[in-house]
Amino acid sequence: MREEPFTMVELIDGKQLAKQLNEETATRVAALKKRGITPGIAVILVGDDPASAIYTRNKHRKAEKLGMKSVLKTFPADASQEEVMACVQELNNDPSIHAILVQSPLPKHFDEKALDNAIIPEKDVDGFHPYNVGRLYNDDPDKRYPVSCTPRGVLKMLDHYNVDLDGKDVVVMGRSILVGKPMQSLLQNRNATVTMLSAHTKDEEFYMRHADILIVAIGHPQFVKAQDVKEGAVVIDVGINRLEDGSLCGDVDFENVKEKASLITPVPGGVGPMTIASLMAQTVDLAEWSEE
Repeated sequence: MREEPFTMVELIDGKQLAKQLNEETATRVAALKKRGITPGIAVILVGDDPASAIYTRNKHRKAEKLGMKSVLKTFPADASQEEVMACVQELNNDPSIHAILVQSPLPKHFDEKALDNAIIPEKDVDGFHPYNVGRLYNDDPDKRYPVSCTPRGVLKMLDHYNVDLDGKDVVVMGRSILVGKPMQSLLQNRNATVTMLSAHTKDEEFYMRHADILIVAIGHPQFVKAQDVKEGAVVIDVGINRLEDGSLCGDVDFENVKEKASLITPVPGGVGPMTIASLMAQTVDLAEWSEE
């Protein structure tokens, strides 16, 4: 953690970090291929949500670029839970697939949790299965289990910039299973003092102003203002929102908050690239672990 006073904010370059991680992943893929193993990832897309289609396509292309086997399973919005569940079971039994991901959001008639739980823990690349959640929560000393990719990417960012977590006051805004909850466990496993805020939190500004590290994942454009942030804080903006003019912004008022932060992620170009890079790296993890 940087000591006060600081002289200038430092921007976290998520694109560059993702590039480095992808290069490491490509090297690992090549090594596995020499042993006759091609890491395989399957993504299931249900419906025609434009953003989901873009995210899915990006994952598919990145996996292929890194030398992996990439399978995309698409279903119409009116597909049944049983149809998609059968696809999950088929992929569970396919030895060439090491990682399975169900792209969210799903149409309203789907039980998303049931689908996530149907993926066997060994192929649960998102880390949503209760078995993997429990291993993270218990800080299982055998680290061979998947963790939600966005928190994994955030932790790698913090490590790269030598942010000390031990004993630091960390505030996580948002308690989703995708970001907030696994982020809390990862930080606590590194001896941080973590406070999680939700829409029900009273006087959330108090907690935000006392945070050494503030991690925001609430889906509310530019919600966090400069007056909410402690001088010299590290600010990680996980949010990505599209404004009426078509531009993208995060959950943090970046232009003003950067005047107080010591380290901050931009949007776009911060957490987003690291999420996909972490997904690719974790797919290789699962392929390696499957052979041990």
